[in-house]
Amino acid sequence: MTIKTDAVIIGAGPVGLFSVFELGILGLNTHVIDNLDKIGGQCIELYPDKPIYDIPGVPNCTGELLIKNLLDQIKPFKPEFHLNQRVNEIKKNDKLWRVITSENKIFETPNIIIAGGVGSFEPRKVDIKNAEKFEGKGFYYSVKDKSKFKDQIIAIFGGGDSALDWTLELSNIAKKIYLIHRREDFKGAPHTLSKIKEIARTGKIEIKTFYKLTDVNGDLKLNNIQIQKNNETKEVLNIDSVIAFFGLKMELGPIANWGLNLEEKCILVNTKNFQTNEDGIFAIGDICTYPGKLKLILSGFHEGALAARECFARSRPNENYVFQYTTSSTQIHKRLGIK
Repeated sequence: MTIKTDAVIIGAGPVGLFSVFELGILGLNTHVIDNLDKIGGQCIELYPDKPIYDIPGVPNCTGELLIKNLLDQIKPFKPEFHLNQRVNEIKKNDKLWRVITSENKIFETPNIIIAGGVGSFEPRKVDIKNAEKFEGKGFYYSVKDKSKFKDQIIAIFGGGDSALDWTLELSNIAKKIYLIHRREDFKGAPHTLSKIKEIARTGKIEIKTFYKLTDVNGDLKLNNIQIQKNNETKEVLNIDSVIAFFGLKMELGPIANWGLNLEEKCILVNTKNFQTNEDGIFAIGDICTYPGKLKLILSGFHEGALAARECFARSRPNENYVFQYTTSSTQIHKRLGIK
């Protein structure tokens, strides 16, 4: 089924979220697509606890708090989020664009706003002979449907929040979980690790540190893996699934094939409305470039505001846009639910 919307936003980071607000106060509806399994982009993946000091009117806030506040700000507009998938293809359909994701969701829209930071986050994959053979068939780099791990013996690799969060979450339904990390110290939230250690006392979770993955084996499905502690003898674990959280890398991805003018992996735009060389496709935030560009979150907010005005003209060609301040517009107050 094709989803029709005023705008598709690619990227659920702070700039993409603020664009939802700017489009919303103009009465436009949005769908947001992101390759990650959570909302927040770099703010959540790279520096959730790191202070940010250059958001106007906010002396300092963490990346996590900024995303929380932006989500609160856009609640009145009820945007729909499509996570854990990326835009693989776009096609021109008269004056509209067809957007097709990796999950085969199809959108029809007059406006595409690319707010993908420096590109899409892709998982760092293991360089092990048989791993690719089992991708999606017992070997995973993310969790899209946790129910498939019910009653399984799982090996989870990693030491960050994703590894710890999913170890804790899946311990509710899995038969057993091996949490395997190449170091002794975990980078994830201490309170999550504390809960995992509590469960480990029951034997439901087994924590194995200083280990690395050396091999995966099976015929039609994954049967076991080999791990090695430092330079000691290799150990075989009989498991049903592996979930590997070895970090993320940033790639331009399919965007490079969309016919957009690029400059050093950034998308060239005009500064009137931040439209690309394709009518109806906009780029804002770190992924766009123009003379004098500053890669700041506040710059992305400005870019999103101007792009939204052009999106209105394309979505409502028979209506005249009249600029109004949020302080005085009763129409905007109504959309925000302010009485």
